Amino acid sequence: MWGRERDYRDERERDQPPVDDMSLDELREEIRDVDRELVELILRRTNVAVAIASVKQAEGRQTTDEAQEQHVLDRARERANDYDMDPERVADVFEALIELSKHTQNAQR
Repeated sequence: MWGRERDYRDERERDQPPVDDMSLDELREEIRDVDRELVELILRRTNVAVAIASVKQAEGRQTTDEAQEQHVLDRARERANDYDMDPERVADVFEALIELSKHTQNAQR
């Protein structure tokens, strides 16, 4: 496994067999479900970025806040370590999310 998965799932999901007991088709279906959830979470994060852009604009702030970006990346690395995941690869994903947020914020101005 790439990292250690925490049991954050609800009762319905906990009743599913562990991935070690799943067929290839079942595993692919699981990936499709996770991908759908990821897109929904990205949308949620993007909507918050739009709200942040409105606050920044009202306060006359710049879109880019390098200290906040660094805080987000540091937090992502810490959480990756909590799950025994590669912190730099996880930070790479968050860098892409930050870029998406900045793009969205700039588009709102």
